[in-house]
Amino acid sequence: MTATADRRLLLVHAHPDDESITTGGTIARYAAEGVDVTLVTCTLGEEGEIIPKGLDQLGAWAGDQLGGYRSGELAAAGRALGLTRQCFLGGIGRWRDSGMAGTPSAEHPRAFSGGDPHAQAAQLRAVLDEVRPQVVVTYDAVGGYGHPDHIRAHAVTMIAVGDAPYVRRVFHIAASREALARGVARLRAEHGLSWRLPAEGELPTTPDEEITTAIDVRDHLDAKIAALAAHETQVSVRPPAFALSNGIAQPIGEVEHYVLVHGPAEGAGHDLFGGL
Repeated sequence: MTATADRRLLLVHAHPDDESITTGGTIARYAAEGVDVTLVTCTLGEEGEIIPKGLDQLGAWAGDQLGGYRSGELAAAGRALGLTRQCFLGGIGRWRDSGMAGTPSAEHPRAFSGGDPHAQAAQLRAVLDEVRPQVVVTYDAVGGYGHPDHIRAHAVTMIAVGDAPYVRRVFHIAASREALARGVARLRAEHGLSWRLPAEGELPTTPDEEITTAIDVRDHLDAKIAALAAHETQVSVRPPAFALSNGIAQPIGEVEHYVLVHGPAEGAGHDLFGGL
């Protein structure tokens, strides 16, 4: 197995807050173990909805300053999680949040989903060549829930890792169907939860038979919760739940799930670096 000091993990996410929602516990766990953890964020999340009413004039429909504000939220989340480094693909502001498919923001000249994927992959490959991670994490081919920027982040990452000899494993982020059902059942028993619970099938999940890797993050929930709270424009946090602007309660999971898509499977069931 690779020595702790030499282990390097790189995650590719589309917008600020994605890293904390889906992989925050994983980042905190490996950072606490002394792993070199790099986060590449592809956009500033300029098209995000805004929860606090006092900040709504930051939005793209008004001052269009949300991206800069969210970069500060991301920095705070990174400190909470213990990131070694964070960078924006192509430099801060190079690629803009595309918004959802079919919206006017998708036609912006800097929209991430409208850029040249091979040029974007070259930008990511430059980071990969500098960091030389053994393990890379990103979304699956549908981007988890279909956002064009998540889908593009997947495509760019898979092109960039290509023939990189130092990348031993690539994982796609998964959302366990069974774990979500258990978490929602626990939330249903909570008193005073003002958010709406998700209906069955309302939140995207991964069939559990496809999941290869489960990372226990129970010892790092405080860091994950602090990181979620740092994204105040996008996330409301009331442990054991959080909600986005849609007001749908989601459980803060004690285990984060992945699908191994490249590299040796032996040892990877409960450790991204297991057996390497």
